[in-house]
Amino acid sequence: MYHNSQTKPEMAEARQRGYFTIGEAAAASGVSAKMIRHYEQIKLITAANRSFANYRIYTTEEVYTLGFIKRARSLGFTTRQIADLLSLWQNQARSSSQVKQLAMAHVRELQEKIQQMQNMCDELEALAAHCHGDDRPACPILEGLTLTAKTNGISNP
Repeated sequence: MYHNSQTKPEMAEARQRGYFTIGEAAAASGVSAKMIRHYEQIKLITAANRSFANYRIYTTEEVYTLGFIKRARSLGFTTRQIADLLSLWQNQARSSSQVKQLAMAHVRELQEKIQQMQNMCDELEALAAHCHGDDRPACPILEGLTLTAKTNGISNP
């Protein structure tokens, strides 16, 4: 791996050594180039090495890490949780119980969100069940939304 103190390779040399450009890393990992730059900016991943022409170049390991992040995001983990998972993943001395604890905490968060969304569905279905859905202007759905605003201390304009 090249570091700032070492000579930066030409792009052809970087390719021969197995480096990926940001576009190639994006295609291989499923993470867009824009998100790769964002993850670098927020320090979720280390700053990319650079070619002589200052192009970002990535190792196979870094592309694999991007794939790890993509999968964790697809499971709904937050950026902070992913940083914790990456730290655990890279720490060979960690216990699997630490990883399981983090995963199960996320499961509980997801279950709470599912319950909240189910409650929203139930409430909307109840409001819609009272709406005739015809040409009349009276609408129990809109009245129900207005009622919610009133109970939160907002008066009708």
